[in-house]
Order: sequence, then structure tokens, then C-alpha cells
Amino acid sequence: MNILKSKQYLLLLSFSLFLAVSACKNDDTPVTPDPVLAVSTFTPSSGLAGTKVVITGTKFDATPANNTVLFNTTPATVTAATTTSLEVTVPAGATTGVISVTVGGNTVKSASPFTITERAAVEVKGNITTNTNWTADKVYTIKGFVYVQSGATLTIEKGTLIKGGAKEDDPSGQQQGGTLIISQGAKIMAIGTAEQPIVFTSSKEPGKRNYGDWGGVVLIGKAPHNQVGSKGPEGGISVPGGLGTDAIANDNSGTLQYVRIEFGGIALSNAANSEINGLTLYAVGSGTTIDHVQVSYSGDDSFEWFGGTVNAKNLVAFRGFDDDWDTDWGFTGKVQYALSLRDPKISDQSKSNGFESDNYDPGEPATGANAGLPLTAPVFANVSNFVFNTAPSTDFVSPASGAYQAAMHLRRNTSISIFNSLLVGYPQGLRLDGTVTGTYANATSGALDLKGIVLSNMTDPILGAGAITKDQAIAYFNDAARKNETKDLASLLLNSANFNLAAPGFLPQATSPLLTGAVWEGKAADAFFTKETFRGAFGTTDWTKGWTNFDPQNTVYK
Repeated sequence: MNILKSKQYLLLLSFSLFLAVSACKNDDTPVTPDPVLAVSTFTPSSGLAGTKVVITGTKFDATPANNTVLFNTTPATVTAATTTSLEVTVPAGATTGVISVTVGGNTVKSASPFTITERAAVEVKGNITTNTNWTADKVYTIKGFVYVQSGATLTIEKGTLIKGGAKEDDPSGQQQGGTLIISQGAKIMAIGTAEQPIVFTSSKEPGKRNYGDWGGVVLIGKAPHNQVGSKGPEGGISVPGGLGTDAIANDNSGTLQYVRIEFGGIALSNAANSEINGLTLYAVGSGTTIDHVQVSYSGDDSFEWFGGTVNAKNLVAFRGFDDDWDTDWGFTGKVQYALSLRDPKISDQSKSNGFESDNYDPGEPATGANAGLPLTAPVFANVSNFVFNTAPSTDFVSPASGAYQAAMHLRRNTSISIFNSLLVGYPQGLRLDGTVTGTYANATSGALDLKGIVLSNMTDPILGAGAITKDQAIAYFNDAARKNETKDLASLLLNSANFNLAAPGFLPQATSPLLTGAVWEGKAADAFFTKETFRGAFGTTDWTKGWTNFDPQNTVYK
């Protein structure tokens, strides 16, 4: 009896387990849930009224009229539709805001806003071969290398906005950041005003811009240089046959006035000499006009001159990555009124300098093409460079950044001259570098001339390098006839906002010793220079007001 009951129990238990397993087992193919109404992307992300915008997503209605699309709160016209794509036209009167789509009583919104601009968008690719005008009612985006070819003039209207495309935007597939190149025999006429400067900037949105977002602006002329004629520019820029040997001192590449160049300067490869600077000038002649130009957040040097005779006034280098004023290949032009304001936490791994001046490597003795002549011999006056207002640091401050080096690294047989200038906050002040028969001989002969210079807040204000001893460098710089000084930072009586990166103020206080003491002798007696009484870039007038921008990272350009 007990055995029978046990068998019945086991049979009942087995049957129950079979039912349970059968209930849990599901041999059916999983059912994909129906898509829900959603907005995934829209392109372009900005534009003015009338711009065609493509919205992608799910569960749209294939009949255009059954989809309601709003730009912020303004209804748009849907011109084409599928279940995953809508083509719409930005309506007149729309304001910046999210895009909403309503289908069958359900509404969804985009995750990011559509930006209403005030200008039409124009993409610029390839070569410019005829006279061309860029106007302020449009936004131009340079994609890849754009060459203005010989015989053509590019005229840019005041107030015009030009954006540089990133490497991935290069239509050639060569990963070249957008770069505007004015070829030999071509001209650029970019004439802005203090009220309406011409702006070259990153194509990225505010807050996302960075060093080297695009290439920069390059001018190439036919003035003298000290390289072989077949030598071409750095950075992969093409000049068929090289820079040549025309040696036309007054060659004219056009005009840059009231121009800002932001977030340019890019390393195009891992190879040496593959960089483009914020503003790069190759053999540009003195017939060219350059004044009131600001280069900000350059991924390499802010300004670099490779040979040439071009002159300039009122230059600003703001928060650059490498050197501020780099002169090479026999540059012999003149520059007055130049300001550099640096981020003390950002510099190049090659050790950034204020001035870096040489001829070529090694540069001593002057041999090779044209017997190495002309030597690099520009004349700068009324320059102010500011880095640290605390103790200068030589530490690497981030994985992508290096240390600062010198306010003036003068080497390789240079004959640069610098007058009436203020250099503040570098680990080293003057680094006189080279051979006794080269750089040092140029200094003692007067070919390299430093007068009326004030060094302040330096760890090591004066030193020699190469075959030049520290004692020789000190004796040269401190010669009483040169009227150079090394002064305590507090004694300069600078503006309290001088080092404020977001809102700087540069005018010295009324009793500052910088307002007197200028020296205008020798090369500085040239008629190009206005004979100011002050040392540094500023007296009682702040010439940066109105046209510069010290917060381009957050500026909304429409």
C-alpha cells in the first residue's frame, strides 16, 4: 500500500515538473518591439531661414503633411518624408532652440538645439583661380588646403567670418586641416575695421574649440630668403619649383588689417617641420601691409616669418602653444607694437620661447645658398611678453605640454635687434646661443642689437649657450650704453588686470617707470618706427581695444 502511494506521488510530481518546464520553454522567435517616435540627428546643425535640414529618426509619417515640425516654437515646412527621415525648411522668424516633431498626437524633441544664424553657409574647397570676393553676409568654411593661385586676388569684406575645417573634413582624404594659402603672385585683401574685424576661427561649437582645430593662414611671396631656390614651405604646402630666387624686396602679397586668426596652427604629421602656424609668412615682401592682427590659441607658433622683408604693426599673440615671434631663413622686416599674453599652464614640448630667432640649422658659418645670406636680421620695437606673474616654472604642466624656456632665444648666427621691450615671467630672459664667430660676433659688432629692454620675474635673466659663456652674455646685455634693465615685477606698476586671461588690462599705472626710457638709436632710428617714449607695447593708449577677443573659446559666431 505504501509502495503504491509512493509511486502515485512520484508520478504526480513528474507530471507537475513537466508542466512547469513546458510552461517556461519558448521556442518562438523574439518579437522586435515596434519603433517609437524619436529624433536621432539633424544636419546641418545651424543655418539661416530657408536652409534645408534633414532630420533622421524613427516612426515618422511617410506623408509630409502628417508630420508637424517646430524650430523652437516656429512651424516649419516638411518638403519630403519617409518613416526614418524628414526634409524640412527652416522657417522665417525661427529662433535658436530644439527641433520638435509631432506625429499622431505624440511629440519628441532633439537632444541639442538648432542654431539660427544670420548668414548663409558657403564651403570652400580646392583652388581659387580668379578674383573672388567673400562678403560679410555669408559664413565661409575652408576644407582642406585652399590655394589662391597666382594672378588671383581674394578680397574679404570687413566683418566676414571664415571657419577652418578639421582634418576629417578634408575632401581630398589627406587629413589636412583647412588652410588658406596665398600663393606666390596671388594677393589677399582682408581689410577689416576695429568695429568689424575679419575673423578666421574654428568650425567647432563654443566650448569645444581647441589648439590646432584647423591649419591657419599662409602667405607666400617672392622676397629674399637664404634658402636654395628649390626649398619649399613646411607642412606639406605645395610650391612648384620651391620658393625660387626672385628676391623682389617690395613684393606685394596684399593686406591683412584688423584680422583675428583663432585656433589654427596644426601639426600635419609626426615628421619634423610638418607644422603650420597661426600666421605663416614665407618670403613675403615689404609691399604687403600687415597691421592689427591677433593670433589666438595657435597649435604651433603664433607668428613665424621665413625670410622676406614684410613689416607689421599692432600684433597680438594670445595663449599660443609654442613660440610667439619666430624668425628664420633671413627675415629682415620690421615690427612695432606687439603683445604676447600666455597661459602659464600651456607650452610646447620643444620648450616655448617669446622670441626664437635663427637662420637655419646650424647657421654658422653662413654657407650654402647665397652664402647663407641674408642673415635673419629683423628689428622689433615696443614688444610686451607676459607669462608668469608668480615664480616661473620649468615643469611639464600636462601630458600634452612642455616647459617654457626663454623670453629671447637668439641662436644660429641671427642678427635680430629688439628695442624698448618688456619681457616678463620666463625661466630664462636672454639666451644668447651660438659660436663666438657667429651669434656673439653679431652682438658685439652691433648687427644684433638689444637696447631699452626690461626683463622681470626671471629665474635666470641672462645666460649664454653653445660657445657663448654666461659672463659674455651678461657683459653684453648690461653694457650701460644699452640701457637694458632687470627689474622687480612689483616695481613696474603694471595694470592689476595685466595677467587676467579672460579680461586683461595692459596700460601701466600713471607712475610706471615703463612710460619713459625708450632708446631710438642705430637700426631703431629707421623712419618706420614711431619714436615713443615708453618701453613695452603700451603707453597711455590700449590699441587692442575694440577689435581683439580674449575669450574666443566661448564666443558665439553667427
